[in-house]
Amino acid sequence: MQQKVTIPNKHGKKLVGLLHDTGSPQLVVLCHGFRSTKEYKIMVNLAGALEKEGISAFRFDFSGNGESEGSFQFGGDVVLLYASKYHDIPAVVNLSGRYDLKRGIEERFGKDFMERLKKDGYMDVKTKKGEVEYRVTEESMKERLNTNMHGACLLIDPSCRLLTVHGSADEIIPLEDAKEFAKILPNHELKIIEGANHGYSSHQDELVSVVLPFLKEMCATR
Repeated sequence: MQQKVTIPNKHGKKLVGLLHDTGSPQLVVLCHGFRSTKEYKIMVNLAGALEKEGISAFRFDFSGNGESEGSFQFGGDVVLLYASKYHDIPAVVNLSGRYDLKRGIEERFGKDFMERLKKDGYMDVKTKKGEVEYRVTEESMKERLNTNMHGACLLIDPSCRLLTVHGSADEIIPLEDAKEFAKILPNHELKIIEGANHGYSSHQDELVSVVLPFLKEMCATR
């Protein structure tokens, strides 16, 4: 059974999600990445696969994404950052995460992105039709640039099981990032899906076949 859930965040804005409720005592929270939503193919497929196995799943839109209100949030790497700050989860799947958050910014927003942000306080990213797709604030950009993933990973509880999955043909975040995570993350396993791009466009089944057994094992031991 799928149920729409609305949760107010600390700013009073509504975050919208879908709960795939199987009645299981365990719950897998699915967090989308940059410029994505709870309706992204990976999110839907993983939630569906978990539901078939009798495991409840919750997929939601981060602030400013999809149906959720508020200022745009970058998403991405948030699962690792959460695990580094709160030691209350038994396992994390790091799916195509970026190790160095300073990389990829200029390619996406141009070399003068900080000057533009300082001038106006925000920057609108538009579609080819000229419609505003999302808004990046100076505050959110500084938060990203000041996030040290290396330092955060060192703070993760060694008892927390970690799985990093990355496509060998990822065109957005290089495979080297996954290998850097593998060097420092405790209790960690790295799975590389050969030929898969960043969105696993032609490798959805392979992605599920890697992630699902890991999550089933974790739920069985809880």
